[in-house]
Amino acid sequence: MRRAALILIATLAGPSVLVALGAEASAKAAQTATPPASTTKKPAPKPATRKPAPAKPLPPVTEPAMLNCPMTLGDGARDGISYCDVLIGRDPAGGIVIMFPPHQGPVTLTFNLHNRHTYSEEQIKTNRAYHRYTATIGVLALDNTLLSRFYVQSEFRTPADLVDRIRGGSGPGGLKAVAPTGTEPITIVVTEDDAKDGVSILGEKLSIVRVDGADTFTAPGRPIAVISNVMLEYRPAPAAKPAPARRR
Repeated sequence: MRRAALILIATLAGPSVLVALGAEASAKAAQTATPPASTTKKPAPKPATRKPAPAKPLPPVTEPAMLNCPMTLGDGARDGISYCDVLIGRDPAGGIVIMFPPHQGPVTLTFNLHNRHTYSEEQIKTNRAYHRYTATIGVLALDNTLLSRFYVQSEFRTPADLVDRIRGGSGPGGLKAVAPTGTEPITIVVTEDDAKDGVSILGEKLSIVRVDGADTFTAPGRPIAVISNVMLEYRPAPAAKPAPARRR
């Protein structure tokens, strides 16, 4: 009603009043109109930095162990396996040292432990060949920490009790008199806290029961047992990353 009244008054008043009313209406419309949207663009977000995926662990490896044998008994005449004497001792450096390759996680060491018999045809013929052996050995870290102790016990009566004869002797057929007898499979899991670089195998004691008596040996340097088939199972350490090239 008010607007209609103003228009009527303006009409009666003349054209100048109409122009003023039109200007006032335009100003109010401009004030109430929605302001145009800003044309300023926001910066695009930076792409997230992807962290490199951790390297997958390498599959486990089982292989013959590299060992330092201070006294080699020899190779089997039948199976060709290499046999190493275990000596009584206290210093790991003087034992059978088995070095571990670069690895991550534990290393599983396996080998066969045998007693050591001196074969005699005369004892066989005279029924005096019976021997019962009990050999005790230790597996030590290279810092002289005892990790575990093992033993092998076996009896010898006839040549069938021998594991094999050893080549390279002066006896009949070029065979040695000393031969392995009895077999005790040994397995030891060595963690990185136990020994990271390797272990040593040393003899501790040998007990022998014969037809005519018994003896116990503990003197350092005496061979009291034999090992063979020394194997390692481990997970290889990942390859080291190459150093960045230096700029000249």
